[in-house]
Amino acid sequence: METILLVEDDPAMLRGLKDNFQQAHFHVLTATDGELGLEEALRARPDLIVLDVMLPKVNGYEICRLLRAEKLDVPIIMLTAKNQESDIVLGLNLGADDFVTKPFSIKELLARVEAFLRRRRSVEPESYAFGDCRLDVGAHSFQRAGREVKLSPKEFELLHYFLRKAGCALTRDRILNSVWGYDQMVTPRSIDRFVTVLRQKIEADPQRPAFIQTVREFGYKFVSEG
Repeated sequence: METILLVEDDPAMLRGLKDNFQQAHFHVLTATDGELGLEEALRARPDLIVLDVMLPKVNGYEICRLLRAEKLDVPIIMLTAKNQESDIVLGLNLGADDFVTKPFSIKELLARVEAFLRRRRSVEPESYAFGDCRLDVGAHSFQRAGREVKLSPKEFELLHYFLRKAGCALTRDRILNSVWGYDQMVTPRSIDRFVTVLRQKIEADPQRPAFIQTVREFGYKFVSEG
C-alpha cells in the first residue's frame, strides 16, 4: 500500500482529503503545520506529498525547498488558493511537480496522484535510446551511431535527468537543484553552457536541436522522439 502525506492546516479540508485518499486505498499520514509536515516527510519518506502553500510555522515553498535539498525525490503536489503564474513558477523552481488551485475537484487530484505514482511504479530502464543515440545507465556509457562518445560525469547526469523527465518542461533552477544540488557553486545560467556542450554531442544540428528544446523564458524540455 502506497503512503500519501497530506500537509494541510484547514481541519475540514484535511479530513475530506484523508477520507478520500483512504477510500482510494492509500495509507495516509497527515500534518497540520509546516514544521510537522517537514518532520513527517523526512521520517516516513512517503510515496507522494500533497502540500498546502500557506501553512503555519513553515510555508509550503520552504518545505519543498528543504525536502529537495535533502534529496527526497518524491512527487510533490502543491495546493494553493493563488492562481498567479509567478507563484506556480516559484514552486516549480523549488522542486514541486504539480500545482492544484483551490477550489478543486477531488477526482482530478486523485487522478493526478495516480498518474505520478504510476510513473514511479515503473522500473527505470537499463538504457535509453533516442535518435541514433543510446545512454546505458548501468555501464555509465553513451553511444552515438554505435560509437562511444565521452561525457563528463555532470553531462551524463544531466542527460540522464533529461531522459527521465522526457516531455516535461523544466526550469533552470529545477535542473540545477536536481543535478547539482543546492550547495554547489553553479548558477542557473551555467545550465545553458552545459546544454550547449551536450547538444554538440547528441544533436545532428546543435543550432536547431531536435532533442533538448528551449522553452522560451522558462527552461528546457527533452523530446525523446526528436
